[in-house]
Amino acid sequence: MKPIIYQLVVRYFGNINVTNQKNGSLTTNGCGKFTDISTVALQSLHQLGVTHVWLTGCLCQATLTDYSSQGMPADDPDVVKGIAGSFYSIRDYFDVCPDYTVDPADRMTEFEELIARIHAAGLKCLIDFVPNHVARGYESVVRPDLNFGDGDDTSAFFKRDNHFFYLVEPPGQKLRLSKPSHWNPSGVAFDGEFAREDGDLGQPPKATGNNGFGVTLGDNDWYDTIKLNYGFNFVDGSCQFSPRPRTWELMNKVIAYWQAKGVDGFRCDFAHYVPDEFWTWLISEARQRDPVSFFIAEAYPDKNSKDPVKDMQEFINAGFDAVYHDAAYDTLKQIYRVKVSQDDYDREMRSPPVARQHLVEYLENHDERRIASPIVSSDGPDGSGFGSAEAGYQLAPLQFLYSRGPVLLLNGQEVGEPGAGEEGYNTDDGRTTFFDYWTMPEFVGWVNGHAYDGGGLSDAQKNLRKFYSALLGLCQDTSVQGDGYWGLKYFNRPDKFPDCPSDLYSFARFENNSGRVLIVVANFRTNSNGLDGCIRIPPELASEARLNGNVTVHLVLDRQGQQDVLVASLTVEQLKDQGFPVLIPNQSAHVYVLAVGK
Repeated sequence: MKPIIYQLVVRYFGNINVTNQKNGSLTTNGCGKFTDISTVALQSLHQLGVTHVWLTGCLCQATLTDYSSQGMPADDPDVVKGIAGSFYSIRDYFDVCPDYTVDPADRMTEFEELIARIHAAGLKCLIDFVPNHVARGYESVVRPDLNFGDGDDTSAFFKRDNHFFYLVEPPGQKLRLSKPSHWNPSGVAFDGEFAREDGDLGQPPKATGNNGFGVTLGDNDWYDTIKLNYGFNFVDGSCQFSPRPRTWELMNKVIAYWQAKGVDGFRCDFAHYVPDEFWTWLISEARQRDPVSFFIAEAYPDKNSKDPVKDMQEFINAGFDAVYHDAAYDTLKQIYRVKVSQDDYDREMRSPPVARQHLVEYLENHDERRIASPIVSSDGPDGSGFGSAEAGYQLAPLQFLYSRGPVLLLNGQEVGEPGAGEEGYNTDDGRTTFFDYWTMPEFVGWVNGHAYDGGGLSDAQKNLRKFYSALLGLCQDTSVQGDGYWGLKYFNRPDKFPDCPSDLYSFARFENNSGRVLIVVANFRTNSNGLDGCIRIPPELASEARLNGNVTVHLVLDRQGQQDVLVASLTVEQLKDQGFPVLIPNQSAHVYVLAVGK
């Protein structure tokens, strides 16, 4: 089955408090709870077509919210991003965030009950694994015997068995921190210092998560985090992996701990900053405990970098199921920004960096701008949205039907959540914050007082969600499950066939010798009233798929969702010479199934 991963951000999935005050507290803005993710909610996600739920941000993170009653006082504000804190500044790898619980003292039981509900709904559960860094104030309440840094030689920058990198030259340096100038929450005092890294004996500053080895950190640094040491010196590239570094063993205990609680897999943050030797060993250990444990890598390897992993294939060789296909996402964004053409996207999809089934395709995740956020031409692709939720009708079929590999859907994408508003630490940048207490005002219409029935959605939002549901159902089509992919752009061009406009983009998915082909056709003509033309099938594709004799062409997906409309009945020769007719509305994609007649 093709994995359909639903990124469920616990902090705001079930939050129906729409106050959304900038820099609002937990009390003011509210917060989603584990109990909000009810059986009804999970059944609705299953019906949407979801197979895996990624519980984003559920681990205990650094925060300005005080839980002294649970042994977790508020962190030093100089090393926290936002009132709530970043999901990726982990304060305790063996604990969950008390914000998400009805009773903080009973937080692990509430989390375990949620996992049981996820499994009962026929879904798998993923959580974050953040191997590259931890919160500067890391302090485990659950497993204090396994605290990072205990037993380190703090006199050395790099030692195999140190958990951290210590900035010891010159001696006596003190960590200096500066926050973004826009972030000035009321009642919070900043002094630019952090007591644990004040340069006193045994307390030198530590390297920062973004491979920073300076002691003066600015707002572009991951200043809330400390870089972890896996036996790879990120400064000079030297390695010490034998015997196994202590960090390897500790992280294996982290993974084993969550597997024992029923977690089925892990989304691994910034995986290219961690050596592939570690990944190979860790995933092997995890799969001895659970042979089908699922691992996906958020990674952006660069062959010209100093990072320990420089190529996507290294992740697949290490045992990952899939890696983010960031180049595909960025290329679509660049098409919308009028920086590249369909041909660039076609080249990327025809010649992917690894086998297609090992790529995670997406149009949104928590790091990226929402589809519905404005198009921005002045910055790079990461600084722009797609301008409208309508773009999903055009682009989601291209991404989601590309292979039998995983696809990722961020909560709120299915109803056109725009990521609008200045939340606090996060600015009005088209993203839904992962630093602040907040809710998704459009998504609240689907939550509808925790009925999870969409009763508060507009007709346009209901139609969009219906479309995504039909598309996710089509992801399990036998032709999508097959390995066959055939880019049709080279064959369907106006210089070959005058009735094939250059703004039509198409590709085929199939299982070899099946007598069946699925065709995706998208209209890329800007502000068109609809684009018509003919799509032809190359004889080589017909041979691979064993299309012969009479072939029927059915429309199976359009903007209205699932369809079953006979478009044409043609011979293979007619498919090659004259093709089948299409009429694609503005900013849309249609999906067709070609099958040998019986």
